[in-house]
Amino acid sequence: VQLQASGGGLVQAGDSLRLSCVASGRTFSGYVVGWFRQAPGREREFVAAIRWIDSSTGYADSVKGRFTISRDNAKNSAFLQMSSLKPEDTAVYYCAAKWSSSVSSDSYGYWGQGTLVTVSS
Repeated sequence: VQLQASGGGLVQAGDSLRLSCVASGRTFSGYVVGWFRQAPGREREFVAAIRWIDSSTGYADSVKGRFTISRDNAKNSAFLQMSSLKPEDTAVYYCAAKWSSSVSSDSYGYWGQGTLVTVSS
């Protein structure tokens, strides 16, 4: 499965932004789709994940209550709605997928290119 992430940009602190991840090559059915991010000089970290079959979700503590992951089966796309953005949310955001039933942060085998989110203070 090939993944394409989009939607990044430059926003101010407190603003909202929605990222999209579309799959090609096959549907997301049976997969877990996750979002990760990597800030300059830091390791990549897990942000959120959604299980396609039942929309069960998981989030990193740092984004709970501010970010929402969702999916659109008809568009074969997953989304990350980010609200109340902070400068520390600045990072390259990646979508990823794994053939699994667990919304955990590990074992993602498919990765898209990143999309840059910059939050100014």
